[in-house]
Amino acid sequence: MLIGCPREIKPQEFRVGLTPNAAQEACAHGHQVIVETGAGYGSGFTDEDYTAAGAQIVDTATEVFARAEMIVKVKEPQAAERKQLREGQVLFTYLHLAPDPAQTRDLLDSGVTAIAYETVTDRNGGLPLLAPMSEVAGRLAPQMGAWALQKANGGRGVLMGGVPGVRPANVVIIGGGVVGTASARVAVGMGANVTILDRSIQRMSYLDDIFHGRLTTQFSDSAAIAELIQRADMVIGAVLIPGAAAPKLITRDQLATMQPGAVLVDVAIDQGGCFETSHATTHQDPIYDVDGILHYCVANMPGAVARSATIALGNATMPFMLALADKGWRKACEDDPHLLEGLNTHAGHLTYYAVGKALEIDVLAPIMALKL
Repeated sequence: MLIGCPREIKPQEFRVGLTPNAAQEACAHGHQVIVETGAGYGSGFTDEDYTAAGAQIVDTATEVFARAEMIVKVKEPQAAERKQLREGQVLFTYLHLAPDPAQTRDLLDSGVTAIAYETVTDRNGGLPLLAPMSEVAGRLAPQMGAWALQKANGGRGVLMGGVPGVRPANVVIIGGGVVGTASARVAVGMGANVTILDRSIQRMSYLDDIFHGRLTTQFSDSAAIAELIQRADMVIGAVLIPGAAAPKLITRDQLATMQPGAVLVDVAIDQGGCFETSHATTHQDPIYDVDGILHYCVANMPGAVARSATIALGNATMPFMLALADKGWRKACEDDPHLLEGLNTHAGHLTYYAVGKALEIDVLAPIMALKL
């Protein structure tokens, strides 16, 4: 298979879809790899790193999209990229279609076979291609929130760990999954007073065990959220419904109950955000104020630590990428029902139920798409 990796064009996205190691593995399996010049620079990989791995460097993204049988990226294809996709081509990347009807329609119109990192599953019910970036985003969230809390940035001027005689910041984390656990690990390490909310008793028991009493767990419901945000200095939204739009857990009216200068960090922004007042921002312009409450809603948080994030993502995606290339997408998905869960569009059909429900589009069962 001819595998193509274009340079990411989403603003301030410095990651790259293929590492040189992944390119070398693909070439060792007998495949051809083409990489747009400069694609790896933001992650610290040179064109020479790719050519040493056996890949070919090409001058433009247009050539990558025109020649490649499978496109491997990081972020969802932008409008200019979607125009270059075609039926019979495989797209392997993050998509986050539920809050993005324009992208969904373009992918359906193109006929491309789109496999989304964020909906590939594993035998334990986890999301193995989302997990590494969730770890990164989760660990970044308290760092970014602490920066936004500084008075010079419009925040309350609260130090996360406090100092002797001064209380630490109150941090509320909504969701105890991969993002929430990673956020808690860093926030606790910074000395904050952390409360983490979840709806799974089993998960809260696990969190109690691993943190040895250094944080508080609380069952998540609307009353608990409403109470806790009133004294929170920082709220981290870390909820996920796989493939679906995130639920709105804090309304605009509730902002009036929060302390002026408090910070909301919405890690769920890729799935539409879990706060009513959230909208996507960029690393260049990351925060905005609504009713005196700062919002940090960068849609590609891991791009800030591009090298670490690219290597972590490449480690996770490589086996699936090789399976798709070695077997072809149909056989790879037939052999691996967890990879089949990643199929979101094929030949003009939407094949992921949660996206269809969110966007009110008819869905073809992915197992049926294998027969088209």
